[in-house]
Amino acid sequence: MRDDSATPPDEVTPEPVEPEVPPAPLLELSDGLPPIIDTRDALQAAAEAIALGTGPVAIDAERASGYRYSARAYLVQLRREGARTALVDPIAFDDLAPLVDALEGTEWILHAASQDLPCLGELGLRPTTLFDTELAGRLLGYPRVGLATLVEEILGRRLRKEHSAVDWSTRPLPLPWLEYAALDVEPLVELRDALHRQLIEADKWEWARQEFDHLIGLPPPEPKPEPWRRTSGLHRVRGRRALASVRALWEARDEIAAQRDVTPGRIIPDSAIVEAATASPRDRAGLLALRGFHGRGAHRYAAVWVNALRTARELPESELPLAAARYDGPPPPRTWAEKDAAAAARLSQARAGLAELAERVDVPVENLLTPDYVRRLLWQPPSPADEAAVRETLRSFGARQWQIELTAALLTEAVAAHPGD
Repeated sequence: MRDDSATPPDEVTPEPVEPEVPPAPLLELSDGLPPIIDTRDALQAAAEAIALGTGPVAIDAERASGYRYSARAYLVQLRREGARTALVDPIAFDDLAPLVDALEGTEWILHAASQDLPCLGELGLRPTTLFDTELAGRLLGYPRVGLATLVEEILGRRLRKEHSAVDWSTRPLPLPWLEYAALDVEPLVELRDALHRQLIEADKWEWARQEFDHLIGLPPPEPKPEPWRRTSGLHRVRGRRALASVRALWEARDEIAAQRDVTPGRIIPDSAIVEAATASPRDRAGLLALRGFHGRGAHRYAAVWVNALRTARELPESELPLAAARYDGPPPPRTWAEKDAAAAARLSQARAGLAELAERVDVPVENLLTPDYVRRLLWQPPSPADEAAVRETLRSFGARQWQIELTAALLTEAVAAHPGD
């Protein structure tokens, strides 16, 4: 029988359940999907519409990264107030002169401009004024600055991203891909205006303006020295002779990839290069018996690979690559302590100071000052190492004035604290 006189147990209060936040609405095309522009008449009409529009021009470009050897643009998207979105197929034209004329003197809005400016420049499209929404987001301290994230967080709408890694060299381009591409420029003007207001409120607009001007003035990237050393898995290769084999195979593959305009990894993967360089087979049968050395490219160009390996085996010692890459500048920071204790101490003090400063001004430390500039300055400080000399050295590297104003004193202190020999 139940004892009703017993003291009831303490009642447990249930944890409050957070209400589910509904997802932000999908961003839609305000004017519908425009037709692809692949004739001279259509290009001229689009250029005239853009020229008659007002305000900045949102621009994006799609490349075929992972599919093609070249980094050329296979689609250019543009949008301006008063003009519909234009989807231009640059492959269909010898030049984009009408578009170049229409964009003269306009402000461009791009997201992650450093990625698209080189391929747009190849088409003759170069800005005189720029607003980079990704870089603006970094300067404002947003933890994630992808376009979809910023659009959702600032504008309250979601972007579709399911076609971000497709082969844009495909012709004809499927309609869902074109819709995805058009949506990438749809919110850029509104996003630019919102970020511009935030930069002014945060007293960071001048910082951003200097950064945008710097991007416009950047020359095309120079080829990296010894690019074959970026082969994945190279750390497993032992000996200079084997490194020569990696170099020979990499260069042979690169030549084929350039001729065929396909990404090198689609001919043979890096893992096959490392495997062959380590085993150094002397004939086709031995090569194709290697684990991982298979596929159409391995078989089709087997004679090329065997010949590359033979060339590497026959190289004189004087022509073999060094075991480690030559550095244009300071050595890797992990080696500083054993090479120059004072330089290592300078770097340690400066890094701590820069990290604290970056947190205080709410800017990523790599945007506060390019890490390579920091290493170059601290590895070989100017003489005399006063603040004026530090400022001038940073300026010669390419640091912007706002960066110099914020960091020069801190770096001068690190140099003064650890002068070395």
